[in-house]
Amino acid sequence: MTTVRLPLFPLNTVLFPGLVLPLNVFEERYRAMMRELLKTGEDEPRRFAVVAIRDGREVAPTAPGLPDPTSLPERGPAAGFGPDPLQAFHRVGCIADAATIREREDGSFEVLTTGTTRVRLLSVDSSGPFLVAELEELAEDRGDGAGALADGVLRAFRTYQKRLAGARERSLATAAELPDEPSVVSYLVAAAAVLDVPTKQRLLQAPDTATRLAEELRLLRAESAVIRHLPSLPAVDLTRAPTSQN
Repeated sequence: MTTVRLPLFPLNTVLFPGLVLPLNVFEERYRAMMRELLKTGEDEPRRFAVVAIRDGREVAPTAPGLPDPTSLPERGPAAGFGPDPLQAFHRVGCIADAATIREREDGSFEVLTTGTTRVRLLSVDSSGPFLVAELEELAEDRGDGAGALADGVLRAFRTYQKRLAGARERSLATAAELPDEPSVVSYLVAAAAVLDVPTKQRLLQAPDTATRLAEELRLLRAESAVIRHLPSLPAVDLTRAPTSQN
């Protein structure tokens, strides 16, 4: 088992291998993380792990809470995640490679990351200025029939895109822009489809590529059927992923 110890960045989103994720970093615990990452040489990867939050708040409360206005705001690296942060997060996440980390005048950061490798969360250390996790790297097994499933998913995804964009809108991607390697297809579709966090998390932690593709094929067909019967659904805006706020 290959393990690695990395800074941990919990978010209300799921990061997939190959997905580009911009971050607007303003909380002190994550500012400290970025300052630490900047100590890494430019020729070395600046890596941290992203996990989706299962139970907790992405941004810690900074003012007295409700219903008790006298309650104090939470502080520290585990603020908002309860007494045992490990239980607050989904156990499968993704390593992020920070391509750029730019500090603003106010001390916040603009960060552009790309997902690289799936990892399983083993433990969380909250003793420092930011969370650090012990992680097990997860191999991507192909599974049976991944190639044929990828072809079916691409066809279903094109139909889904056209219906999501609307009959008079340009399709969100052309056939030439779509990959054909099964694992890449599986992650692209999982990231691009308009799905809730639990569903995306289920796709991330699928045991192999074929299983993920089979689930995506089912989801795409179901979503396309729903969109077809709801022509007024304002779904185009949902395809534009905003910068994630920590």
